[in-house]
Amino acid sequence: MAAMISVEDQTAMPTLVTGGTGFVGTAVARALLARGEAVRCLARPGSDRRNLAGLDVEIAEGDLTDPASLKAATRGVDALYHVAADYRLWIPDPEAMETANVQGSLNVIRAALEAGARRAVYTSSVAVLKPHADGAPADEDTPTTEADMIGAYKGSKFRAEQAVRRLIETEGAPVVIVNPSTPIGPRDIKPTPTGRVIVEAACGRMPAFVDTGLNIAHVDDVAAGHLLAFDRGAVGERYILGGEDMTLAEILAVVARLMGRKPPRVSLPHGLILPFAHIAEGIARVTGKEPFATVDGLRMARKRMFFSSAKARRDLGYDARPADQAIADAVTWFRDNGFVT
Repeated sequence: MAAMISVEDQTAMPTLVTGGTGFVGTAVARALLARGEAVRCLARPGSDRRNLAGLDVEIAEGDLTDPASLKAATRGVDALYHVAADYRLWIPDPEAMETANVQGSLNVIRAALEAGARRAVYTSSVAVLKPHADGAPADEDTPTTEADMIGAYKGSKFRAEQAVRRLIETEGAPVVIVNPSTPIGPRDIKPTPTGRVIVEAACGRMPAFVDTGLNIAHVDDVAAGHLLAFDRGAVGERYILGGEDMTLAEILAVVARLMGRKPPRVSLPHGLILPFAHIAEGIARVTGKEPFATVDGLRMARKRMFFSSAKARRDLGYDARPADQAIADAVTWFRDNGFVT
């Protein structure tokens, strides 16, 4: 099990990772451990810590919205990777997501820098970027406004990145921003919205699909990109950490091949599924369980979310393995851990 160590007992200057119990955060923690760094992970009391089992990390209990807990968690840290975020495409209380993603980001970055951290990496998302209507890959400089954001998650991440940028510009905060695309792979215990699609497809429960596209990246490559951004990134710059552009039909075809099934052939118009998404959200408000199809998700799916990582490759030395391998690793992990029967 991961060690529960008082921050006063930690002698080496640790690197703090927020979101270390989650999908991308645990991949970042593992990458840091692999290069010999002392790692401290911020975790909420009672959080699911399976992803940290067996890792030589320190756990500091706290919450992004509790500055007192962050002061203790950041004591003596040398570096910060702020990976944690409330990532859901449907939420009954959008205000809670706003507080965690926007104010929580400012809270932990300020706390880490006040504690002496020399540098921080802030994990934003390609969700804050506007995809091109014609499907051409967008990049870090594609014009985007808050009005382009669809749903509570995208809106909160857009405002969070803007708040971090103001912190850099007005207070000189040494922060580098990374924008992961759609990470998939092992240890997606929640799972994420994309992970849920992989699971449903692997179980043979997706007989049809909508015409959309995603940029697929292996979670371990995204984690490696975080470390490259810390080492080589320019303060105030942002870097897309992506992989390969694929249509949803292509993704489902890879999953079907891995499972020995025929891929789905029926493409459904977005408008046909929209009423079912409204119904699903209505049921979710009663049950509290996140629906598989959401109104915001369908609105996003009207555009192919394709992105370019050329800047990260050029400036950071970032690289990503083929998307087929990322999908295969995700399917294997889901199958080995009981998500796929």
